[in-house]
Amino acid sequence: MHEERGRMQYTPDDFAHSPLMFYYEVTQACDLICKHCRASAQADPDPQELDHAQACALIDQVATFPRPPVMVLTGGDPLKRADLYDLIRYATGQGLQLALTPSATPLATREAFQRAREAGIRRLGISLDGVDARTHDAFRGWEGSFERTLLMLHHARELGLAVQVNTTITRRNFQQVDAMAALLADQGIAMWATFFLIPVGRGVEEQRVSAEEMEAVFARLWHHAQTQPYSVKTTEAPHYRRYVMQHGGDPLAGPRGGSDDGRHRGHRAPLGVGDGKGIMFVSHRGEIYPSGFMPLLCGRFPEVSVVETYQHQDTFRALRDPDRFHGKCGICEYRHTCGGSRARAYAVFGDPLASEPDCVYEPEGVMEINTVR
Repeated sequence: MHEERGRMQYTPDDFAHSPLMFYYEVTQACDLICKHCRASAQADPDPQELDHAQACALIDQVATFPRPPVMVLTGGDPLKRADLYDLIRYATGQGLQLALTPSATPLATREAFQRAREAGIRRLGISLDGVDARTHDAFRGWEGSFERTLLMLHHARELGLAVQVNTTITRRNFQQVDAMAALLADQGIAMWATFFLIPVGRGVEEQRVSAEEMEAVFARLWHHAQTQPYSVKTTEAPHYRRYVMQHGGDPLAGPRGGSDDGRHRGHRAPLGVGDGKGIMFVSHRGEIYPSGFMPLLCGRFPEVSVVETYQHQDTFRALRDPDRFHGKCGICEYRHTCGGSRARAYAVFGDPLASEPDCVYEPEGVMEINTVR
């Protein structure tokens, strides 16, 4: 029954009751010191992280969503969690589709990937944040990370694991988008996911691109979405959907040129996925957030149910209602297909319903709002 439900197509009608993507931070332990890290990861596991029984109980709850989500095991570095493979097997047994986001450290071996695949992982998320070692290693805080990442991509290809490459776009690398696209063309990946920096955790020390620079990156991503052998999507830049629509594209076309979390190429991604809207995040301690980039506490597992929280908690409900957004996002004709990054609005203005601070588009009526103010 779980398997049958998991194959069904996720649509916007599911937003109110089930997330498409459920992110579980299995540990905050990690050997890297990444400049953008929302978790500010540490060398050793937090003694307060959910234990094995609690993690299994969380998995049990996730499997009861009316439309079971894809569960992403993330961190920190999930490979530093001692019972990781047991958790993968358990979640697979509950009928969940799983993805894993290992860090580029000596733990990320071919043997580790093979064990993950045998336990039930079918997709890896691997981070690559520069076209060369100088850019990437400085960003990741470890010399040799770039070469390790390329080796990880090689191992994944050998093992037949689908790969989503995650790239954080900042002022360090936004001019490398074309070179990155060319590099990835030979890596056999399924998707390139570009994440636009949210100033949270260690990310407050990084420089995010300006609204104008983001628009220029959108232009290049749209070009590569139509020409590269892999899919292209954005994270925390939902206004890329607006850009696609303005340039004759269809954001409903999904991960090939869209900005949502598609399960794999050929599936149409849902329209308008964002923080708390098709997305849910649970930290290593059980803290429940609308996403990993919006540290707005909405409850704590196991004291509260993740299903009940997603469906009924006030913040989640507000984030799913674009008509409650403030400023220009609240009147924008693209608010139901875009809606702006709620995480960036929260990070910059302290209000998750505020306008997207890094969008150049001026909707009709915005002058009236500014005049009233």
